[in-house]
Amino acid sequence: MLKTVLFDLDGTLLPMDQSVFMKDYFGRLLRRLIPLGYTPEVFHAAMKAGIAAMVQNDGSRTGDEAYWAAYAAACGRDLREELPIQKDFYEGEFNEVSASCGYNPKAAETVRALKERGLRVILATNPLFPRIATEMRIRWAGLTSEDFEFFTAFEDIGYCKPNPAYYKEVLRRAGLDAADCLMVGNDVAEDMMAGAAAGLRGFLLTDCLINTPGADIEQYPHGSFEELNAYIDHLLEEN
Repeated sequence: MLKTVLFDLDGTLLPMDQSVFMKDYFGRLLRRLIPLGYTPEVFHAAMKAGIAAMVQNDGSRTGDEAYWAAYAAACGRDLREELPIQKDFYEGEFNEVSASCGYNPKAAETVRALKERGLRVILATNPLFPRIATEMRIRWAGLTSEDFEFFTAFEDIGYCKPNPAYYKEVLRRAGLDAADCLMVGNDVAEDMMAGAAAGLRGFLLTDCLINTPGADIEQYPHGSFEELNAYIDHLLEEN
C-alpha cells in the first residue's frame, strides 16, 4: 500500500546539470576564501576530502562533523576564521547559484497534489549541504521546507547516498515501512539501487538522468512528471 513518497531534490524536483551547478557553486565559494590564502588546488582538495568523508560516514557522527574534520586535515588550516565566511556565503551569495539551475513547475504541483491526496511526502535529498543551503534549493524548486514532513541536511544525519543505511535511517525516523513507500529520483545508483537495497520501490525521473553504472533503466518505472503521476495513480488504485 502506498502511503509515503520520498523525493530526491537535485536533478529531480530541481532540474540541473550537476557539473554546471558545481562549477558555479565552488567558484563562488572559492572567491570568498582566496583572501584567506587559499589556492584553487588546496580548496578543491579540501572540498573533495570533506565530501568523501560524508559519503563514507558510518553514522557514528553527523555529516558536518565528518566533513569539517576531513576538510581541515586536507587544507591544514585553523577554521575559526573561515567558518564565519562560509556561514555568510550560504546565507547570502549561495542563493545566486540558482541561476545555474532550471525550474519545472510540475515538481511543486506534484508534491502539493500528493499531500492533498493524503500521502506523506519526505525530501530524501543527499545530505551533503548545510540545512540553510538545502532550504534555499527547495525554494528554487518552487517549494518550501514546510511542504515536506522533513528533509535531511548534513547537520542531522550520519549517512549519505548511495549507502542504503541512509534510507533505512530516514525510514526509521519517520516510522515507515519500506513496502509502503515510493522513492522518486534521477540517479540510478543513489536513488534506485541504494533505495532498493533498503527495500524501497522506485520511480526514475529521467529529465536530468544520471546513470553512472550504465544500467538498463527499463527495469525501473521511469519517465517525466506526467509518467510519475500516472504511476502513482496506478499504485493508489491498487491500495
